[in-house]
Amino acid sequence: MERLQKVIASSGYTSRRKAEELIKEGKVKVNGELVKTLGVKVNLSDDIEIAGVHLTAEKKEYYLLNKPRGVISSAHDDKGRKTVVDLIETTARIYPIGRLDYDTTGLIILTNDGSLAQRLAHPKAKVEKTYIAKLNKILTMEDFYKIKNGLVIEGRKVIPTRLKIRSKDKEKETSLIEIAIVEGRNHIIKKLFAYLGYDVLKLKRESYDFLTLGNLKSGEYRTLSLKEVKKLYR
Repeated sequence: MERLQKVIASSGYTSRRKAEELIKEGKVKVNGELVKTLGVKVNLSDDIEIAGVHLTAEKKEYYLLNKPRGVISSAHDDKGRKTVVDLIETTARIYPIGRLDYDTTGLIILTNDGSLAQRLAHPKAKVEKTYIAKLNKILTMEDFYKIKNGLVIEGRKVIPTRLKIRSKDKEKETSLIEIAIVEGRNHIIKKLFAYLGYDVLKLKRESYDFLTLGNLKSGEYRTLSLKEVKKLYR
């Protein structure tokens, strides 16, 4: 037995929060009976109907995408811009786990597994994400250690789990920095460097927990193996 809203979310129909709204609005029936109370538990064999549509268990799909620049990390965009979902050939109702900025590239996971998405997005998960940031200036050793020891950004301290200067281009006065964090706030990498007066010219996510881009080129994707999915659940 599972809570009704969890079953709806796990099916890939919509998020758990939206499922709760649908239930309270009286748009969900179980075995022909209207349900308007949260917390009702159902069997996977029960007939669940949402706004006249009978819910069928959707096969879970998991993808790892190398997101290109200029693509929205969303299932839909009201401005008609290309989204990460548009790059995946599937009929499943997939969506990205977390977000990468419009101009940020790199690794992002897409799935229709609501349980996994919620598990990974929760702050307690502390998923380590590694980025490569190209800065508009040479990062000084003084600022390097300030970041390494942690900076307070918008009232909360951010301490990288790993920080490394990959290269310095003295002629162009730029530097490539590898930084790994478990922080999940929007634009946090850019805000971290901006706090010390640096602009991030390019930003790429190279890894998500144990997952890496491997040989995937920009815009390419692959399915996750069952072993990888189980490891993400752990």
